[in-house]
Amino acid sequence: MNDVVTEENVQQRIGKLAALRDSIAEAIVGQDEVVEQLLIGLLAGGHCLLEGVPGLGKTLLVRSLGEALNLEFRRIQFTPDLMPSDILGTEILEEDHGTGKRVFKFQKGPVFTSLLLADELNRTPPKTQAALLEAMQEHTVSYAGITYPLPQPFFVLATQNPLEQAGTYPLPEAQLDRFLLHVRVDYPSEAEERSIIARTTGRATGKVREVMNGEEVIALQQLVREVHVSDDLMDWITRLVRASRPQHSEIAEVREWVRWGAGPRAGQSLVLAAKARALIHGRLAVTREDIKALASPVLRHRLLLSFAAEAERRSPDDVVEVLLRAVALPG
Repeated sequence: MNDVVTEENVQQRIGKLAALRDSIAEAIVGQDEVVEQLLIGLLAGGHCLLEGVPGLGKTLLVRSLGEALNLEFRRIQFTPDLMPSDILGTEILEEDHGTGKRVFKFQKGPVFTSLLLADELNRTPPKTQAALLEAMQEHTVSYAGITYPLPQPFFVLATQNPLEQAGTYPLPEAQLDRFLLHVRVDYPSEAEERSIIARTTGRATGKVREVMNGEEVIALQQLVREVHVSDDLMDWITRLVRASRPQHSEIAEVREWVRWGAGPRAGQSLVLAAKARALIHGRLAVTREDIKALASPVLRHRLLLSFAAEAERRSPDDVVEVLLRAVALPG
């Protein structure tokens, strides 16, 4: 989709983002912040790691997003016996009815979709985790020397249950860094929970309407890259990320609580996520509020805490709060 970017079609695309949120709200009660962060991940061209207990509507949310975007959706339940071929695909032996010859044909796995829900990713061994994360990074699958491109757009939402850790394989820090955002899914408010119970136990349920398609999503992803970030805000993001590293930080809490800070990819992710949030809110320039709103989702999975922090029951979000207070906005 290579149409000329004009003020008119920019505003039209921004308007569709509002319609997209309204459409998802037909099926999802509340969770406005979670929905916004998933849309940010989609528009920024990244992937999201969702953390929340079972039963909070994560599968319904992803399916609703796929319906509103007219994108194919698939779900993989990760288990200890899942193999890479169960995700990526495998070769099968087929007979050519015309010649009678037998040939190997690649049978594509469920990763060949536009929206993929990787449910309980930490319940599968590292080899299988790595196979999915490589596909996320490269947007391709290589098998028997042949490279197969994944559909575009390609968006992965992986989930983790924060309570049950027995029999899990926690993602290494280098693989966690592949996710643009770490999204926390909390319990709904009392009013929202009552609405959910009433809506899901009656006859009628909300129907998600199609708002846009894959080509329009790709156009919005390209538009995100055009959103402006001032030099002052770019400097601030750089200083925030660098200040998270205890080896170079002048912040006492960081030196005490953090074993390993965020890498350069965190800065890239924060810039792209802030650009996507600005666009969702109808702006073509990033503000300080965009950065503050996304600092925790971008950084929380990229900070390795010290034993001292764990003893004090400190969380990565506590570190981010200190960073936002201590690192002054330039100018």
